[in-house]
Amino acid sequence: MGDAINTTDLSATLLSCLFFMLLVAWISYRKTRGEVDNRDGYFLAGRGLTAVFIAGSLLLTNLSAEQLIGLNGSAYGFNLSSMAWEVTAAFATICMAFIFLPRYLAGAFSTLPEFLNNRFDDDVRRLTVLLFMLGYGLVTIPSVLYSGSIAVLRLFDVPALFDLPYSQALTLTIVMIGSIGGLYAVFGGLKAVAVSDTLNGIGLLLIGLAVPLLGLSALGNGSVGEGLHIVANTHTEKLNSIGGSSDPTPFATLFTGMIFANLFYWCTNQYVIQRTLAAKNLAEGQKGVLFSGFLKVLVPFMMMIPGVIAFHLYGPVGSDGGLPSIDLAYPQLIRDVLPTYAMGFFLAVLLGAVFSSFNSLLNSAATLFCLDIYLPLKQRQGAAAVDDKQLVKIAKRASVVIALFSFVVAPMLQFAPEGLWQIIRIFTGFYNIPVIAIVIVGLFTRRVPALAAKLVIIFHVLAYGLLKFVFDDWLTIHFLHLYAILFAIEVAMMLLIGRWFPRRQAWTFKRSDRLDLQAWRFAVPCAVSLASSVVALYLLFSPIGLVNGLTMAFWPLILALVSINMLMWWRAASFRLAITKL
Repeated sequence: MGDAINTTDLSATLLSCLFFMLLVAWISYRKTRGEVDNRDGYFLAGRGLTAVFIAGSLLLTNLSAEQLIGLNGSAYGFNLSSMAWEVTAAFATICMAFIFLPRYLAGAFSTLPEFLNNRFDDDVRRLTVLLFMLGYGLVTIPSVLYSGSIAVLRLFDVPALFDLPYSQALTLTIVMIGSIGGLYAVFGGLKAVAVSDTLNGIGLLLIGLAVPLLGLSALGNGSVGEGLHIVANTHTEKLNSIGGSSDPTPFATLFTGMIFANLFYWCTNQYVIQRTLAAKNLAEGQKGVLFSGFLKVLVPFMMMIPGVIAFHLYGPVGSDGGLPSIDLAYPQLIRDVLPTYAMGFFLAVLLGAVFSSFNSLLNSAATLFCLDIYLPLKQRQGAAAVDDKQLVKIAKRASVVIALFSFVVAPMLQFAPEGLWQIIRIFTGFYNIPVIAIVIVGLFTRRVPALAAKLVIIFHVLAYGLLKFVFDDWLTIHFLHLYAILFAIEVAMMLLIGRWFPRRQAWTFKRSDRLDLQAWRFAVPCAVSLASSVVALYLLFSPIGLVNGLTMAFWPLILALVSINMLMWWRAASFRLAITKL
């Protein structure tokens, strides 16, 4: 767009964007009408989400404007090493499908802190809620609004379009995005969030596949094949996913802290797992989680290959003809290759991705407040049972307060963006590792007491704070390796405390009969295919694959993966056929 934009183009973009957004809102309304008046309906979509809505909502909750800009920028300026954050999440989704989700659904839990209260005690519940609420309210929600607004400003030059100073344009964009996105969470509950996420997810997939194809066509002077040949055969170092020590994501971190960061995010982070807790049954939940893993495997093609194409089109960052910043790679490519008539649809998809993360966080924050703070407080005070309608009303009020608070905090990020972005990354480390350590030990032990969980939380906050703020100059280890070290220490602490001061009575898991817990019959072969896809992707984007040309080992390794998958699916189908005949 840039200088070429005119009033007609702007009007067409805004009108088409408004049309797609209203269409999503109308469908979401039709799907949720009359279903959000009770507790389960508002917080857990009536415990009736199917695989399509779970997968779509998981994808859009996870992906936002930050990934569109950041991942493509990383590929433009470096290589594909940062795809690790997206692709390796597939292994975490497998763990969620087979280890965590069956236990969550068996207990019919509404929130992760509710499970921790069941396993340990109410103090552990309160500590984890405090960590989540501080993280969501002070950092995660404002940063989602801020990053989404920055993306809109970069792509559509809002200050110039409306003749506003940058600061005012940013604040206006934040309030508009937050207000529209908040409507889903406040009035529609989780089901409205999941439905709108799924619809926007379809749009994201369409745009995500269209942009690299259009970019390849531009690179190949109208020929997608020629553009693909250029990318695959020149400057192939850009296609390397095996990151070195100087790359954004060193390959070694995939086997240390990356594992635990992904396990926390996909298996214990409330605003992500809430849609899986709302699954209609275990089979639908497993399908949705595993399908979301396959969608994550597509992320490099949708959100990193365009950055590589931008490198070939514009040259290295800072060079003659190159872009001044890596973060401009995707916005510039969009302006150059996307037809004007499609800009409204793209804006709707971009805003949908921002809305998704924002309203998911808002809904989960309200859920935590109502079910893990307000409701237990009323129960301790000896109050009569809280009516479902009253609880939903409190949740809506809490959502509005949290949204308004985020409107105040988000614009402040513009005054010190580098320092605050660093704080955002650091702050997650304050609570992700102790939470996943506590949940894993809680699930697989019976005698470890609540004392161990409390001490681990306190230890981690102090140790991590000292290592990141006091000894950061002395400690040169990558923060993902630090995650792994702290995880190992904290699990060892809990096990030792459990050995020295065990619970008097072993914890027993109480199953609920509210949901069908029959596993999906194709879960195992599907998980094998998902893991194989990750391995194949790393083989393709590595010195074995496209980097410096395909080696002799590439095709035999791919053939081995295909053979393993064919065997697994054949066995699953044969077993199903045998059961049917019986």
